[in-house]
Amino acid sequence: MSTVQTAIDIRPFHVDIAEEQLSELRDRIAGTRWPTRELVTDRSQGVQLATIKALADYWETKYDWRKAEAKLNASPQFTTEIDGVEIHFIHVRSPHENALPLIMTHGWPGSVIELLETIGPLTDPTAHGGQPEDAFHLVLPSLPGYGFSSEPTELGWDAGRTARAWAELMRGLGYGRYVAQGGDVGALVTDLMGRQAVEGLVGYHLNLLTAVLAVGDQLPRESEQERAAAEAVAAFRQDGFGYFLEMATRPQTIGYSLLDSPVALAAWLLDHDTDSYYKISRAFVDGEPVGNLTRDHILDNITLYWLTGTAASAARSYWEDARALAAALASGQPPPEVKVPVGFTTFPGEIWASPRSWVETVYPGLAYFNEAAKGGHFAAWEEPELFSAELRAAFTALR
Repeated sequence: MSTVQTAIDIRPFHVDIAEEQLSELRDRIAGTRWPTRELVTDRSQGVQLATIKALADYWETKYDWRKAEAKLNASPQFTTEIDGVEIHFIHVRSPHENALPLIMTHGWPGSVIELLETIGPLTDPTAHGGQPEDAFHLVLPSLPGYGFSSEPTELGWDAGRTARAWAELMRGLGYGRYVAQGGDVGALVTDLMGRQAVEGLVGYHLNLLTAVLAVGDQLPRESEQERAAAEAVAAFRQDGFGYFLEMATRPQTIGYSLLDSPVALAAWLLDHDTDSYYKISRAFVDGEPVGNLTRDHILDNITLYWLTGTAASAARSYWEDARALAAALASGQPPPEVKVPVGFTTFPGEIWASPRSWVETVYPGLAYFNEAAKGGHFAAWEEPELFSAELRAAFTALR
C-alpha cells in the first residue's frame, strides 16, 4: 500500500445524543396532525397513511436510538475540516496486511447508516466467507450537510467539490493509492473523482448510472432489456421525480417541514423509489422486512436526519448539483474521459436497472460488470454480504 504524509487535523468523534432530544422527538411524533387516507390503493399519491402510521407508532413506542448510537460508536469515528466544512467519517483499518484502501460514499435519503453492515465483510473478509487478500481499509464519510458533517455556509458545494474534498481526505489519511465506490449521490461524487483524475484513485465501482440523467436519450434501446430500462427512466421522470425536482429547485421551502415534523421527515425520506418504498412498507405494515431493510435500520437513518437537523442542508445539495449539471450541459463540452478502471453492478430493484450496453456506452473500457440476483437502490444496506462480494470481485485486478 502506498502512503503519503498526513496533512489534516483529525479528531476522534463520539455520538452522544441528550435524552431530552429523544423525549422531544417522541412528543412531536405523538402530536402529529394526520391527513385523511389517500384515495388510491398504491403509492401514486405518495406515502400511504397505513405505512406512515405504522412507522410512527413503532418510532414513538418501541424504537431505541441508543442501539444505533452504540453501533456507530463501535467503529472508529473522526472529524476533520476540509475547505471550511467539518467532515465526519468512519475509518476502519483491516486486520489483514496489504488491504486495499476504499472510500465509499452514501447518497440521499441515506447516510453512513446504510453502509454500516458492510464494514465487517469488507474489512475482515475471512469472517464473512472471503479471503485475506479480499480485505479493504474502509473510509465512510458523511456528505457535507448530511448527518454529523457540518452544513456548508457558502455556495458551491456540489458533487464535484465533494469529490475534491474526498481526495484530500484520503491523502490526509495517508492513502496514496486507493479505490472508491458510490451509489445514488455517492455515485455522482465517485464518478467525478474519476473524471477529475484525483491523485491516488486507481479505480472505482458504481451501482447507479447517474449519467442517464444527462445522456439518457443517447443510450441504446434495441433489446428488451434496454427498452425496459428506458421505460423505467421515463416512469421516474414522469411519476417519481417529485422529491428530486423540489430539492433541486426549492430546498429551503421543503426544509421547514422536514425540520419541524418528524413524521413529515419520515414520509419525505420514504418517498424515494417504488422498489424500496414497498419493501420498507412491508417491514412496518406486515412485519416482513426484506434483507437488511428492517424497521430499526430504517428508523436509525431517519432518526439520524432528525437529530442532526440536516434534512434542509442535504436537500440543498440537490440544488447545487442541478445547477452544476445545467452549467455542464450548457457548455456543450463532453465530460472528461475516465482513465482508471470502472466496475459496475446492476441490482434488479434499482430505479433503472442499467443493462451492460448502457454502462459500456458511458464507460467504454468497462473493467467489471455483473447483474446481481437481488437487491435494489439501497444495495449495500439491503444486501450487505452480496454487495461486499461484488466489491471484492470488482477490485480483484487492482490489488
